Amino acid sequence: MKPVHVDLASGLSRLLGLAFIVATSVVVAAHSQPAPVRVAIVGLEHGHVEGFLAQLPQHRDVQLVGIVDTDTDLITRYAKKYALPDGLFFKNMDAMIQASHPQAVLVYTSIARHRPVIETAAQHGISVMVEKPLTISLDDALAIRRAAREHHIHVLVNYETTWYASNRALYEQVNNGRLGPIRRVVVHDGHQGPKEIGVGPEFLGWLTDPAQNGAGALYDFGCYGVDLMTWLMHGQAPLTVTAVVNHDKPQIYPRVDDDATVTLAYPQAQAVIMGSWNWPFGRKDMEVYGATGYAIAEDADRLRMRHEHDSSEQSTTAAPLSPAESNSLSYLAAVLRGEIVPKGDQSALDTNVTVMQILDAARESARTGKTVRLTKLEE
Repeated sequence: MKPVHVDLASGLSRLLGLAFIVATSVVVAAHSQPAPVRVAIVGLEHGHVEGFLAQLPQHRDVQLVGIVDTDTDLITRYAKKYALPDGLFFKNMDAMIQASHPQAVLVYTSIARHRPVIETAAQHGISVMVEKPLTISLDDALAIRRAAREHHIHVLVNYETTWYASNRALYEQVNNGRLGPIRRVVVHDGHQGPKEIGVGPEFLGWLTDPAQNGAGALYDFGCYGVDLMTWLMHGQAPLTVTAVVNHDKPQIYPRVDDDATVTLAYPQAQAVIMGSWNWPFGRKDMEVYGATGYAIAEDADRLRMRHEHDSSEQSTTAAPLSPAESNSLSYLAAVLRGEIVPKGDQSALDTNVTVMQILDAARESARTGKTVRLTKLEE
């Protein structure tokens, strides 16, 4: 039997080469993952802030660097629940911005406070994402647009339904002509009511105050359908807006509507948008009927549809959205990195100025009992 000769130098060389390859791969992977976007929260009175804080530990696209609020009870509650260090909290935006240098602000205030927060952020050149809707009036929306243009910032609006794969699939059905020209859209949004589902007192307080929320269910849930229809119509505003609101539970919601139906009339299409705090269960679904077919988004993922020459209705599950468009924080990061241009989509400022023109008209229609005819906004 011949002796085995081990070439130690050769073996060591191979090991060193393998180690170099592994180390290089780690470095390349680290550089391929962009740094997280530095974000700050302004306001803790909007209950949707819970969703952000809950997903933050697993989210690689953003880093929380500051929180602005003056309510010590809310600060204590959230600091304890989410293990937030004291150094994150500030009493005013200017101090937070000076200390933390955020790239974007996430606004979780009442709707009425959106404009002043956005204008403050704009003066520092900081982009903003607010919870839906954009603001409480068309005048405020136009002021926000001026501030965004003057200071070259992004202003984005977060709607839960933007991240529904079913809505994107439905949109593509419209765009590729599978349904023919849109003739009618019906949107249902809402739940049993904010008090009934147990929202926090700080949230309920401003939701049921027309000066802080703009309206009741009309703004809280009517905005979803208005946003979706404006997106489907590529930014086209309707000719007229007609709204009817109900006060079915005045003992719970004495100051605001709890049910709203908004009808939007276009030259060859109509949308009926129903936002309510009186559904027997939570729902966010949309039906689009074209000249040659229809598609119904039942929930975030499922669709039913029937096309011309189909013998029966078909059901399907929508393809997943791309990572950058699957949630608000990844979308925000992609916009700030220049990977997405926010124009004409559900979160974009141009879309949401039109949304506010429609919501403002709907509120006026409900107040007067008359149909409101829209005029073209200046660009």
